[in-house]
Amino acid sequence: MGVGKRVRLERIMNRDTGKTVIVPMDHGVSSGPMEGLIDVKSTVQKVAEGGANAIILHKGIVEQGHRGKGKDVGLIVHMSASTDLSLNKDDKVLVCTVEEAVKLGADGVSIHVNIGAEDEKQMLRDFGEVSKACMEWQMPLIAMMYYRGPKVENPFDPEAIAHIARIGAELGADIVKVPYTGSPDSFRQVVEGTPVPVVIAGGPKVNSDRELLQMIYDAVVVAGSAGLSVGRNIFQHADVSKITSVLSKIVHQNISVDEAMKLLES
Repeated sequence: MGVGKRVRLERIMNRDTGKTVIVPMDHGVSSGPMEGLIDVKSTVQKVAEGGANAIILHKGIVEQGHRGKGKDVGLIVHMSASTDLSLNKDDKVLVCTVEEAVKLGADGVSIHVNIGAEDEKQMLRDFGEVSKACMEWQMPLIAMMYYRGPKVENPFDPEAIAHIARIGAELGADIVKVPYTGSPDSFRQVVEGTPVPVVIAGGPKVNSDRELLQMIYDAVVVAGSAGLSVGRNIFQHADVSKITSVLSKIVHQNISVDEAMKLLES
């Protein structure tokens, strides 16, 4: 890894723990205006105050949303898109380049790949091209890897998740984001089979704070993942700064779920 990529990764990963709290806010393209993302600048401010290491934005929102007053936060520019209005929302296309991300001052870029989708081969081809550009520009690459498609029966299947995480590493990602497999034992196998840091996706809105905290604790503290990349369960929370802070303490300080709940309820 070159010095440029190492310097940028230090803005995304905590240098002391080697872990990260990432808050993706790229949902406006796929799902339109939603709670928590109407005023992006305000939400970015809140997650930064809560101690997030980085956020993910599409290129057109960077100027509106990134780096307000107070604490700074790393910037990851998302390069993939599809919409819920599409006939096949699992087929992602590239809508940005690494060069554009450099001009925007990005600390990293991210892509979304759905393994099992009808257009999987094009997404893998795009992955290869983006990975090449990231090597040339010394830009960290986060690969959001999902198991989705017409023949997928269980998108959280542990063997499939271990496979797609490995694909991310094999094709040049510096950080791989995957869904949680449902148990620390099965997720540990995902982490152990992937030679780059693995972060857990937040998934759909959870039913309770404890459910979210337990999932993050199990994935990070027990299974050994490198942190989280959680969107809606953070930016749609009743107290965005506090949930970010509590999750950051689980990731970087290994506090227990009970301790986290006490902090959240205080």
